[in-house]
Amino acid sequence: MSNFNRRQLLKAAGLGVLGYSASGWLPVLADQVANDPKRRRHCILLWMTGGPTQTDTFDMKPGHENGGEFQEVETNAPGLRFSEHLPKLATMADQLAVVRSLSTKEGDHGRGTYLMRTGHQPMGPIRYPSIGASISKELGHETDEVPNFVSIAPYRAFNQAAFGPGFLGPRYAPLSVGATDVFQQQAQQNPDTYAELRVDDLGSLSGEGQSGRLDLWNSLEEGFLATHRAPAPVTHSTVYQRALRLMNSAAARAFDLSEEPDTVRDAYGRGRFGQGCLMARRLIEQGVAFVEVSLGTFAGSIGWDTHQNNFPAVKQLSGELDAGWGTLMAELKERGLLESTTILWMGEFGRTPQINRAAGRDHFPAAWTSVLAGGGIAGGQAYGRTSAEGTTVEEGKVDVGDVLATLCSALGVDPSHQNVSEMGRPIRLAEGEPIKQVLA
Repeated sequence: MSNFNRRQLLKAAGLGVLGYSASGWLPVLADQVANDPKRRRHCILLWMTGGPTQTDTFDMKPGHENGGEFQEVETNAPGLRFSEHLPKLATMADQLAVVRSLSTKEGDHGRGTYLMRTGHQPMGPIRYPSIGASISKELGHETDEVPNFVSIAPYRAFNQAAFGPGFLGPRYAPLSVGATDVFQQQAQQNPDTYAELRVDDLGSLSGEGQSGRLDLWNSLEEGFLATHRAPAPVTHSTVYQRALRLMNSAAARAFDLSEEPDTVRDAYGRGRFGQGCLMARRLIEQGVAFVEVSLGTFAGSIGWDTHQNNFPAVKQLSGELDAGWGTLMAELKERGLLESTTILWMGEFGRTPQINRAAGRDHFPAAWTSVLAGGGIAGGQAYGRTSAEGTTVEEGKVDVGDVLATLCSALGVDPSHQNVSEMGRPIRLAEGEPIKQVLA
């Protein structure tokens, strides 16, 4: 609504131009409002590969033998405390709703990843879509130059199906940036360089002679698809067409982080997660509906899968998380975008409150934590409570469906809305009930 403010609108009404003659410009005005990134709703999923330890982040147990090495600190929200290694987030706790009473039933990486990302257990013939695909379908626009769903630095080796569009089809698949599909030992991040994040779909579409190759490809593709309408060829074509549209748009610059000053890039952190959060901010500015950023593999381990040497690993991970997430929220707020952007922090499960013999924590889905922030969320609170030792939920127990329903509601999306699966069965966006106390 940049070309029309309230005073101009009232003036126009007073002059009598609102009425029959308004039919020409009202649709234009409506389009401007709908396409303004500051008025559209957006979602950011911060995915913690490996299962984050709630006891060393947002639900600490000071004074108990399960508490571990880290100290609990005050935040800017009275009564809300969490890890000393999240100082930037501590200054933004008034915008965070910490759900400490999440309890699920999948303690395997692959099954837990699928459950948390789709809201369904991995069983039966239905290919459930990831929550990113489902929500971006509701929030996105057909005419957007950039895809409605972008996945940054995903580690998909645990369960690739958990990152896909499922029965919604390739039209709602994410554009992936810097994806990892197999376990690989990674070298330490060079502190003198920034992590490189490239759009995966664009890798084979650059270079000299591009125009001629694309003309030839279009001709061959059209002929092939005329007689082959199977899922695989259609998916292949959808991915390439989307990449071509992106290449020819001004919005493609959102992926070029070199446009940002070093001071900004350093504030986010030089690793894949920090630079991914910066890219997420740039994509939200372009109107992308759903962006996810994964804090995944690092230096010989898989993210938060800290079966041994938990504390040095979590200290490092917390530093990356705090810099990336904290700076992301600060910059979204400065740009007037935080109130229209809802953020969800979670992984596939939590980790045992008990510390094992290898100074690590193991898989634990029975009582753990997720965090919501930003638009539509009543921050500055902890919802639910675990026992003194952290092993059971004592108050406000919720499941994954409740968390996802809360996310949908915060975004203004009806969680009971249904899509029809390939089996002809109607599937709700979220199978739980919104946590009313967490919603603004």
